[in-house]
Amino acid sequence: MTAYDLTGRRALITGASLGLGLAIAEKFAASGADLFLCARGEQALVKAADIVKKQRISPDQHVYYTCCDVSKSDQVASLKEKVLKVFPDLTILVSNAGIYGPMGKIEEVDFNLFRAAIEINLLGPVLLVQNFVPHFRRCRYGKIIQLSGGGATNPLPRIESYAASKAGVVRFMESIARDLIDDGVDVNSVAPGLLDTRLLDEVLSYRPETVGQEYRQRMESARRQGKCVSPELAADACLFLASGASDGVTGRLVSAVWDDYQDFPNHLRELKNSDLYTLRRIVGRDRGTNWGDK
Repeated sequence: MTAYDLTGRRALITGASLGLGLAIAEKFAASGADLFLCARGEQALVKAADIVKKQRISPDQHVYYTCCDVSKSDQVASLKEKVLKVFPDLTILVSNAGIYGPMGKIEEVDFNLFRAAIEINLLGPVLLVQNFVPHFRRCRYGKIIQLSGGGATNPLPRIESYAASKAGVVRFMESIARDLIDDGVDVNSVAPGLLDTRLLDEVLSYRPETVGQEYRQRMESARRQGKCVSPELAADACLFLASGASDGVTGRLVSAVWDDYQDFPNHLRELKNSDLYTLRRIVGRDRGTNWGDK
């Protein structure tokens, strides 16, 4: 049994066939949750479901799966029907599906690929929220967890579609959290840190001049020196946010690596009335300068 019990809770996890999504699914299964997994590739999804089933603590736990492209409105609508048919008491939505998108100079990247990254990373979560929020409102309870990335808080030259979509989706989730504040639905984003997954493989497959020499060297060095973060850390953060222990923690961007998020429930009033752990503009007074501010 893990630190947080999800027995009796039902969760939908997107992008669940590989990497971080699979790690989250395994963690949830080991915590007692019933799961519905989705991803675009059927073969990898079938393998993932078999792996996740082995982590169950009870043979009574259900693990369902179906293929779904979260950027397609008809597929997400169909996903909703399938999920709520077997889990009419769904309480957890983990929006993990995402891609890096095109890499290179902005004037050289394919606009259609740029748009596809926005559709998957930003509009996909919007579609999921549109489809499942009415259910959570009716239940007067729910947990929506969005996986973020370095692009949400740092500029990523030559990977602009990823950066823009991740910053956008975090602010979207912060806004939705405010809208759902009186409905018992907690909405948070998780920054997992640098993971050694297929996304890192993708970055390293490009020439330095495509993704930027400094960025590529930094990624190479992190892998070589073993400084990448285990997906387990992000899965642990998602587990906490999916559990009853985090009730009331909402509208936050949680770093799985740097934040003592398990202490957040002890400071709900401070969180509610502040911009702690959110995206914000940095002004001169934040950095101790004596210019720029009126």
